[in-house]
Amino acid sequence: MGTSESDRGTATETTVLITVTGPDKPGVTSVLLAALSRHGVSLLDVEQVVIRGRLTLGVLVTSPGDPEDLQDQLEDAMATVGMQVDVEIGANSVSGAPLSTHAVVVLGSPVTARAFSTIARTLAAQEVNIDSIRGIADYPVTGLELMVTAPATEDALAETRLRTALAEVAAKEKVDVAVERAGLARRAKRLIVFDVDSTLIQGEVIEMLAAHAGVEEEVRKVTEAAMRGEIDFAESLRQRVATLTGLDETVIDQVAERIELTPGARTTIRTLRRLGFRCGVVSGGFRQVIEPLAHELELDFVHANTLEVVDGKLTGQVIGEIVDRPGKAVALRRFAAEAGVPMEQTVAVGDGANDIDMLNAAGLGIAFQAKPALREVADTALSHPFLDAVLFILGVTRDEVEAADARDGLLRRVPLSR
Repeated sequence: MGTSESDRGTATETTVLITVTGPDKPGVTSVLLAALSRHGVSLLDVEQVVIRGRLTLGVLVTSPGDPEDLQDQLEDAMATVGMQVDVEIGANSVSGAPLSTHAVVVLGSPVTARAFSTIARTLAAQEVNIDSIRGIADYPVTGLELMVTAPATEDALAETRLRTALAEVAAKEKVDVAVERAGLARRAKRLIVFDVDSTLIQGEVIEMLAAHAGVEEEVRKVTEAAMRGEIDFAESLRQRVATLTGLDETVIDQVAERIELTPGARTTIRTLRRLGFRCGVVSGGFRQVIEPLAHELELDFVHANTLEVVDGKLTGQVIGEIVDRPGKAVALRRFAAEAGVPMEQTVAVGDGANDIDMLNAAGLGIAFQAKPALREVADTALSHPFLDAVLFILGVTRDEVEAADARDGLLRRVPLSR
């Protein structure tokens, strides 16, 4: 059987990889593609990255003509815009490379070369290949995102070993390292709930109330034991609320006015709402204090305890069922069901042992400046005191946040005290 002209043309095509480097400027891609078009090449892949004003542009093509002639013309063309070009004739033309299996986010203040080297070495020891690296934040922490490919295996323990190894590096090098499955699942999160005390806000509301009764230190000790998981939360709440017996209810408003949000809280919720997230709080604290804040932040739902008030005085009891560790998970599931969001698309953020069930129930559980009991079970842990680091875990970059804020006239950077 004879060979057609088109078959002969296909057989003689050569795969060529062109890499252009130099200062980033308008027109580089246009000049390159104009030169390529004169040779009738077909594009297989294009990738570009700019780091601190330096451009690296890679183009993989098939060329039907003389590749050496193509190389000469490319060198001449790119010289007109002050760029270097490297041409590899006969490059590997394999297309459809497998997608990265995981995203590894590294956050630090700073991220040292030593820390990053240790992370890279740990990944290599687990036979995990780094596919790409990009910077995702320079404020309030430095953030780097690594897209990686782990070996194909049915061994569920392999992922656990990877997470454990990176957690050990994080603790030793004083950085935060988060590991998530890559792909659509990572970008499909649609609902987030925050614990309130020491998560969305700074400090513990019940301790602020207790200060008005002169029993702050007593209450603080019980709170800390409960957050470490040493005392049943419901019992600890009863003990602490009992110390408030007789306080005037005006104290509630005074405390509500003194609440300070965790740095980055407004940015986090504002950004997530722009992305279409449903946002809410699930708290072992008190509805009378939290609801004004929730209204200000335009949260979609609030679940918290209610202090009993009789004749203008606190009775030292709460009304109804106490929002405890199991109750937080129940509330998350209810909110997700009401919003029509599958549980795998939910995120929960907390700091204490009473958040364990809620973080375990969520598709992604984030421990924020958390006690050891919670860090051990969370999907990832954040140790820096900036709540907007949650955004970086979700794949949102600082540039994206600030571009949106700038459009709304909200862009500002508060000087950080290190």
